[in-house]
Amino acid sequence: MKTLTDITDPKGVAKPSSKADRFFASLIRDERDLPFIYLTFKISFTLIPLAILLFIPGIPNWLWWVAAIAYQFLNNVSFKGPYGLMMHCTSHRPWFKQQYNFLNFYLPWIIGPLFGQTPETYYTHHVGMHHPENNMPEDESSTMSYQRDSLIGFTHYLGTFLFMGIYHLCSYFVRKHRRRLLYRSVRGELLFILMCIALCFVNAPATFVVFILPFITFRVIAMTGNWAQHSFIDPSDPGNAYKNSVTCINTKYNVKCWNDGYHISHHIHPTMHWTEHPKYFLSTLKEYEDNNAIVFDGIHFLHVFIYLMRNRYDLLAKHFVNIGNRFRSDEEIIAFLRSRTGKIDVTLWAEPAVG
Repeated sequence: MKTLTDITDPKGVAKPSSKADRFFASLIRDERDLPFIYLTFKISFTLIPLAILLFIPGIPNWLWWVAAIAYQFLNNVSFKGPYGLMMHCTSHRPWFKQQYNFLNFYLPWIIGPLFGQTPETYYTHHVGMHHPENNMPEDESSTMSYQRDSLIGFTHYLGTFLFMGIYHLCSYFVRKHRRRLLYRSVRGELLFILMCIALCFVNAPATFVVFILPFITFRVIAMTGNWAQHSFIDPSDPGNAYKNSVTCINTKYNVKCWNDGYHISHHIHPTMHWTEHPKYFLSTLKEYEDNNAIVFDGIHFLHVFIYLMRNRYDLLAKHFVNIGNRFRSDEEIIAFLRSRTGKIDVTLWAEPAVG
């Protein structure tokens, strides 16, 4: 186990210092999001040219493969995490000022498809469904009904999402009478699929590399992350964000991905700016203690997922933050963590039928 000492995660960003900084800061709602501007430029001036190059007919085979490998490396290693969590932040907090609102479409409609994100379906799923339902039974990505340290359970969870996810999301919006979100979900998914079909007639290998493979990769990574973030649930109080989510502190992942590890406070205050989470965490430690919240130090969600799949509760206990000295040994922590990963009877918590 670990004792909380200090927080090394980002607590702010540098003030705009150059003319370019000040110009771009004048376009956005919060100058603390200025790093998003420069990340977007990096992505735009690398992935888009590589994508175009892959579709050019008649280029030498060796050059095509170099471009394809570079595209996948930049997409999945360099930019996937930072872009995905930038998209996450800007979905909860509109990025550009109202007079420049058209620029808010650039990420979901232009850059997003390069990472396999069908336009606006991330927003509709995450902001329109996941947060309102908070991993409870009405949440179509809920982990409650699964044994959350089981690879078989995760495989079923992932397969259901890959093949039925958009159907379940649309069904949810139909049930909740949220027609606008339903329309945006269907529109984004269909346009992406139709685009890929059309581009396959132009250049199938390039379409696979640029759009289809990132699409598969993104959905696998997204559900792996959601599984890890909501693996430990108190069966007596599953709707409590302190008891159904995990926080990961002091990791390079938080530096690279805009403090995404603070998932508990994110569910409590979804629109809190990403730089504010470490301070908020430290100011609300009593709530974490009182709710037996699970906090890990020095690991991130992928570690949590892998350790669970390998049944390595000893490693999870090693990184567990013993807030308020609630536990006396790693053995007690292991027993506590195991008590939070079992299947939960969702019928006990399902909303009553209407009508």
